[in-house]
Amino acid sequence: MQILAICVIILLTFINTRGVESGKIVQSFFTVSKIVALVALVLGGAFLIGNNHFAANISYGWSSFQNINQSDWTEISGTVLMGGIAAAMVGSIFSSVAWENVTFISGEIKNAQRNVVRSMIIGTSLVMLLYLFCNYIYLAALTRDEIAFAANDRVAVAAAEKLLGHTGTYVMAVLVMISTFGCVNGLILSGARVFQTMAKDGLFFKGLIANNKYQVPEKSLWMQGVWASLLCLSGQYGNLLDMVSFVIVIFYMITVFGVIYQRWKRPDIERPYKTFLYPITPILYLLIGTAFCVLLILFKPQYTWPGFILIVLGLPVYYMVKMGAKTN
Repeated sequence: MQILAICVIILLTFINTRGVESGKIVQSFFTVSKIVALVALVLGGAFLIGNNHFAANISYGWSSFQNINQSDWTEISGTVLMGGIAAAMVGSIFSSVAWENVTFISGEIKNAQRNVVRSMIIGTSLVMLLYLFCNYIYLAALTRDEIAFAANDRVAVAAAEKLLGHTGTYVMAVLVMISTFGCVNGLILSGARVFQTMAKDGLFFKGLIANNKYQVPEKSLWMQGVWASLLCLSGQYGNLLDMVSFVIVIFYMITVFGVIYQRWKRPDIERPYKTFLYPITPILYLLIGTAFCVLLILFKPQYTWPGFILIVLGLPVYYMVKMGAKTN
């Protein structure tokens, strides 16, 4: 699986070195395919469900809470409960990440001030709706035990099998491959622009600035591909998911804090947008993000510490680049 993942990364990196149009065609095709497939899953599932277990699954938690004194459950501390919630949030956070990736290529987008904001709002809203509808199908199609004991925690596969029999397994496998392929291409397309922009700002290796004859940052793309391939060899997907979600939230928090810092440090500069309910929303986000990261460090240290170490390893690279710039 890891070798296959590396092959996909290399293939998509090569396609993106052939120009923005090449990467855009792949992205558009697989994004549309993924959305159509998810909508088909939701609509088809709604018609194919026999016994609807949604109400029973939703009411189960409350009924169990009411009868907790009569049960044989073991009491747990609030910290353990919060740790369980943080661990459960890893998947949902990962489903929503990359909403900011469109900003990485804003320099290559027409009317960026309008289209970037529009893309972020439409894209994030669409993901949220699809995520909620898909989870409704899972809760409606499966009983509580079928959800709890789904093989390898693959609830979507269990739901597809319940609705379509063994054919559902293959349908879900194809859907996952389409989704993964499109996701990887989008990350490759946008992520390489970050390295190039950092190089232009004197924060990364100067050799990554130049574009190739197709006007794309080829060196940046291949450097990103090599690093992503090394990460593929570092562990299984689930482990990387925990590590990446932890790291991403840290950088989101830095970005959100930057909004507060800039408004305090430079109140005179133009504000192209206004933060809703500022400063309540950014402060609330920072508090929730801090709690999430601390809980993951406490309850999943084997995955979160490697991610934190990777961040710290970036510091010597940064200072090495800065020293090289001063020497030149």
